[in-house]
Amino acid sequence: MVRVLVMLVIGLAALLLPASPAAAHAALQTASPEPGSVVGAAPEEIVIRFSEPVTPVEGRTQVLAPDGKRITGAVTADGPVLRIQVRRAGQPLGTYLVSYRIISADSHPVGGAMTFSVGAPSARPAEGDPTGVHPSVAAVRPALTFLGYAGLTLIAGPALLLGLLWPRRLSRRGPILLVRTGLIATAAATLGALWTRAPDASGAPVWDVSVTELADVLAGPYGLTLLTRLAVLAAVAVLLPPVLHGRSAPWRTATLLALAAAGLTTWPLTGHAVESPLSPAIIAADVVHLAAMAVWLGGLVALGLFLLRRAHPRVLGRILPAWSRWATLAVVWLAGAGVVQAVVHVGTPAALWATGYGRIVLAKVAVLAAVLGAAALARRFVQRSAVVTAGPGRLRRMVGIEVAATVAVLGLSAVLVQTTPGRSVTAERTAPAEKGVSQTLTADLFTLQYYVYPVELGENNTVHGFTYTPEGKPLPAPEWTVTTRLQGQDLEPVSAPMLPLPPRNDAVGALTFPVPGTYELTFTVRTTEIDQATVRTTITVPQVPERP
Repeated sequence: MVRVLVMLVIGLAALLLPASPAAAHAALQTASPEPGSVVGAAPEEIVIRFSEPVTPVEGRTQVLAPDGKRITGAVTADGPVLRIQVRRAGQPLGTYLVSYRIISADSHPVGGAMTFSVGAPSARPAEGDPTGVHPSVAAVRPALTFLGYAGLTLIAGPALLLGLLWPRRLSRRGPILLVRTGLIATAAATLGALWTRAPDASGAPVWDVSVTELADVLAGPYGLTLLTRLAVLAAVAVLLPPVLHGRSAPWRTATLLALAAAGLTTWPLTGHAVESPLSPAIIAADVVHLAAMAVWLGGLVALGLFLLRRAHPRVLGRILPAWSRWATLAVVWLAGAGVVQAVVHVGTPAALWATGYGRIVLAKVAVLAAVLGAAALARRFVQRSAVVTAGPGRLRRMVGIEVAATVAVLGLSAVLVQTTPGRSVTAERTAPAEKGVSQTLTADLFTLQYYVYPVELGENNTVHGFTYTPEGKPLPAPEWTVTTRLQGQDLEPVSAPMLPLPPRNDAVGALTFPVPGTYELTFTVRTTEIDQATVRTTITVPQVPERP
């Protein structure tokens, strides 16, 4: 009789009182493919309909193929309908796992999962971090980025010196070899980036890539951008030889400059710049930054390895002042574009030391400042024409220091482009904290999703639960009981019935937390006349916040 009276009170409260936040909790209603169904072919899109409008949480929705690889494409929401684009699976037959995390119209987070099978059921893939990557991919990505940057420097700087400043009587073989090495390195880095894109998206090791996955990468925007880069490299390799031998026509030079601008643009189009505020300006700043870096560092390499070692001091006395002016101009553009990038990507001054991205930027600035100090000494040495009287030995040492330090800058840049920008980290940290607790619990008979709001001391806490079959279909349950027990204290557990809301698969109830601490939360749900299961979790109730 007491249980009946309590359930009647809860039911009257649910009907007569204004709807509480948890009563508007979004619930899965239908999906295509249906949860637990077996279909004949893998879908290109998964559509899930909820009981109210939803917003997907960025990066927290994933579709796992039967082999455990992520095949998630674009995730969008239109009112109560969640649409998940799906890439082709390398192993299409078997059971697929769809897990999602959404925000209800009332701002409450909801998580859940469902399965379907293609051809015939198989073992359910293990759910993992939807944004995680395999350690092999995490190690290879910055290495490939560094190789691409190094290739750019070996193309631009030596080619510029050979085309405009190289002495006629001095052998060109060494710097031409540098340019060819740069072309090969850049092409290899681009091919490596195309390859690693697939395991980066799927979460697999770098060596676990199928033909299907590669085809999907090549057909997407990322793949088309890198294919454009390869095409530009091929065109540059065809047009460049006369320039390297000092026999370039004006049309050839203009064409090479246009190709260089197009090729450099492919780097920001596959990085943070596309997603940043003022994206056109940041893309332009990235192109200028890369071009200035390639000209300056590449020229230093050719200067230190060949020109300073082989050219006569009097010849150097005519060439180096011109190169010094070029280097100064490149450094000015390098610093200016770098400031624009840092202002947008770091976001706030505090993010410089509070985020990993900001700390890498500071380290890069510190190394670059040391490089510029060495460059200033070298420029003063050149302006005094000391290279003619004292010889190039001292200048070679200065250039060697610059090259070594700028290689470190390239390494930091390769890591930086793989790091989440400071503005994004700051936005995540300053986002308002979600009030309430949402979780998914699994038993042999059912999967239970629950939400407790607002999780504070006293009696004003509502619990809202949903039951689904193990495959994800809604499962109405006629009887629910929720029990709370304060851990670490010799107190009796408190049990209370929850009110089922037929014909739906949910139930509501009330919870009381008399003191702060960690409570064990137990749900006992009867799904049929004889089938019943229990799931447990813990929930932490904080202290009452102090008033200012």
